Amino acid sequence: MAETYLAQPDLNFIKEVRNLGGESLNKCFQCATCTIACPISPEDSPFPRKEMIAASWGLKDKLITSGDIWLCHECGDCSDLCPRDAKPGDVLSAVRAAAITEYARPKFLAKAVNNPKALPFLIGIPAIWFAILAIITMTAGDKMTNIFHAVFGDMLGGRFHWAHEHVEGVISHADFFSTWFVDLTFVPTATFAVIVFALGLKDFIANMHENAILEGKTNKKEIEVSGFLSALGRIVVGVLKHDKFNECEANSDRATPHMMVLFSFIGLFTVTSIFFIALYILNSPGPYHILTNPVKWLANVSAVALIIGVSLMIKNRLSKKDDQPTFYKDWYLLWLIFTLAVSGLLSELVRIAGIAPIAYFFYYIHLIAIFNLFLFLPFSKMAHFVYRLVAMTYAEYSGRKY
Repeated sequence: MAETYLAQPDLNFIKEVRNLGGESLNKCFQCATCTIACPISPEDSPFPRKEMIAASWGLKDKLITSGDIWLCHECGDCSDLCPRDAKPGDVLSAVRAAAITEYARPKFLAKAVNNPKALPFLIGIPAIWFAILAIITMTAGDKMTNIFHAVFGDMLGGRFHWAHEHVEGVISHADFFSTWFVDLTFVPTATFAVIVFALGLKDFIANMHENAILEGKTNKKEIEVSGFLSALGRIVVGVLKHDKFNECEANSDRATPHMMVLFSFIGLFTVTSIFFIALYILNSPGPYHILTNPVKWLANVSAVALIIGVSLMIKNRLSKKDDQPTFYKDWYLLWLIFTLAVSGLLSELVRIAGIAPIAYFFYYIHLIAIFNLFLFLPFSKMAHFVYRLVAMTYAEYSGRKY
């Protein structure tokens, strides 16, 4: 006996999808050209026609719980060939943005990231916070030494006192204290982002598996952790090679910039981890000013590659035709990454030139950008990397070929 699905249209969801970039949704007349055109659509339960139908009917629960919305790489092949100019790629992108909001918590932060009216607050709050920390750092002087030693000295088994003695002459007191303040800000921020992702992915995986069973996309009753992790390893290799991006035709020029940004973030994450371990575990300030150090080379090469990659992405979006609109959620992330990369590199170059005030200004902008990236990572379009990776892993694990 066939499964019975009770349709519960959500008109607000249709409006949300249209506001997030799926404004061409009502043009779709379900001809299935998009599904035929898609080079990576699976043979069983292919997309995106069924997703276009579900979105048109406002079937929020059916879409949000489906892993198929994440398998689409928004290459543009379907949108180019649609006889009605319905742009399925944009619609699925909007659905994914709605899904990120649905799984994220607290939801008001996710809604704020997609709302241009909230941008002054997203920038203003960290701007005020880091301004306060800067004032404390620059005006407290040696009093901060005694305070930090009293608060952290015993806790760290004397490491604070050791570090303070060894960084003197290498980096300034202001630099040392700002490092502590920055880490006291970003460690909890990063931890918060990880927790939000963990909670969202827990629900996402459960919903995706339930949806796959209901729609006959898997015959597995339960998810085996070992098998899932094995599938993840295979998918990671494909992601690093950008296999799926290279199968697209309409926007094939997106593959190289995406790969540059991906590997740049991997490089910068590696550098940050090395410095963190060096400072707080190995009791060493790290090669902050040694430009010939391999870690500094990795940092600078990654920064330059990130600037080039995101600049190419911005160029591609600016060169889109008038009938191919771009949306706030896309621009927010692109300019955030661009600001992050440029301000970080400029703060280093100006500091090498010995112009401290300008260097601190660029560093201040850099910190605001990092705060936005870290805190709002689970809510912005960048979260799609995590959800897509998990959805692709599940598809691989369940044996679907796409």
